[in-house]
Amino acid sequence: MAETSCLRPQQRTNSRRDWAIVALITGVAAVLRFHALSSKSFWFDEGVSVAIARLGWYDFARILWRREANMSLYYLLLRPWLHLGSSEAFIRSLSVLFALATIPAVYLLGRKLFDSRVGLIAALLLAVNAYHVRYSQEARSYALMTFLCVLSSLYFVKTLEDPSRRNRALYLVSSVLAVYAQFFAGLLILAQWLSLRFLKKDEAPASFRRDWRWFVLAILLIAVFVGTTGAGPLRWVPRPSGRLLWDFAVSICGEGGPLLVVAYMLACLVSLAPQFRNTTELRAPRQRWSYRFLLLWLFLPLAITLAVSLAKPLFVARYFTFCLPALVILAAAGLAQLRSRRVSAIVLLGMIALSTRGTLAYYMRPFDLGREDWRSASRYLLTNARPGDAVLFQVAMGRMPYEYYHSLLVLAPSGPAPVVLYPHHGDQITFLDFVEKPDLHQLAKSLPQYPRVWLVLSYAETPTGLDPNSQSLESLIAASHPAREEQDFPGLQVLLFKQAE
Repeated sequence: MAETSCLRPQQRTNSRRDWAIVALITGVAAVLRFHALSSKSFWFDEGVSVAIARLGWYDFARILWRREANMSLYYLLLRPWLHLGSSEAFIRSLSVLFALATIPAVYLLGRKLFDSRVGLIAALLLAVNAYHVRYSQEARSYALMTFLCVLSSLYFVKTLEDPSRRNRALYLVSSVLAVYAQFFAGLLILAQWLSLRFLKKDEAPASFRRDWRWFVLAILLIAVFVGTTGAGPLRWVPRPSGRLLWDFAVSICGEGGPLLVVAYMLACLVSLAPQFRNTTELRAPRQRWSYRFLLLWLFLPLAITLAVSLAKPLFVARYFTFCLPALVILAAAGLAQLRSRRVSAIVLLGMIALSTRGTLAYYMRPFDLGREDWRSASRYLLTNARPGDAVLFQVAMGRMPYEYYHSLLVLAPSGPAPVVLYPHHGDQITFLDFVEKPDLHQLAKSLPQYPRVWLVLSYAETPTGLDPNSQSLESLIAASHPAREEQDFPGLQVLLFKQAE
């Protein structure tokens, strides 16, 4: 007999009503995430995502192993997706789909940890959260990682109640995939493991110990990658400051300003206060354990990363989008505990209004990081190029977003595109084009063959002026092409050098 047939009519009615509300919330989330999906140019990282996914399998494997394993699952999924469409909106819509799947997953997790009311409030808070909207519209792995982390936590909790082979397998698979989507998701798995120290022993299945051995084995390749590459790919990360952490708090709460941060803090405090009052128990029954688990999920990854950042800066705000579901579920639990439903509704509406204002502001101006306007810079370069021109990129991977826009017919120039001198290793982009340093001696011999040379600078400005690589390339080109023009774009500068008449 089907499980639902054992439910009373009222229970089935409530379940249908709740899922109708979840569908409505997901519909609202879809409108917010699909709106203006192509209004902003691809920035550096998004162009790199597309370029990696377009590589042949040999070069694809090399770039993952040598440099970009951190988002390997996303790149694998993006490869077939690119065969279906190539526009900015279509490419980004892969992330939107994962983001939309996260809404019902958060509802299920909130219902599993507490009740359906908490699940519905949490799903609604996530649906309008500007931070989630912002990273739902990016051709990177953040939406995928967040979805898999929610799925991992959902099956983690399910396994506590029913350690069946199915629940354990789904927990293991979703957890491993989350880490392959983004390495920092491993900190959530650590939080899950530590949370069992706060759960009564008779409620923690012994099978978890065996399952985590399989988890460690499954991510062994990641351990080898980190051991061989270290933190080299993150050497650009600045040391975290108080202002950086405050900006992160404002962003993760929904870009609604200090008032929304305060609202989330108060909602979480209302949720937590009764659970820790008059108790000194280290281990608690599952109902109280739920709060401790969410606290660990929210704060442990941040605390560990900030501690490590004292020696080696690793804190990048967008790497912690997976902490957002813990925040909205904790806040939802606090709102659900308010005795007055009217007060709860008023506070919830206020949080929704502030979050929506943050989302509307995001459509006008990105937050959390700056975006380079590769669309406009590429259009300018391709439109003004002449036959016989050459082009170099100060950052090797800067070629990747340019090549994406070059591949779009709408931006195709009337004549041949400039010859790429650096990075260049053949007619097709290869692994070396992502990582190799310029050969200044070879460039010095090649440059005089071209009457005009373009140089594209990205991330070139430092507190003391141009970075050494930019200075070297500019000086090298200027030696044979003294005439110079420049055009500035957000985050980019396009220089044109000409030989003397």
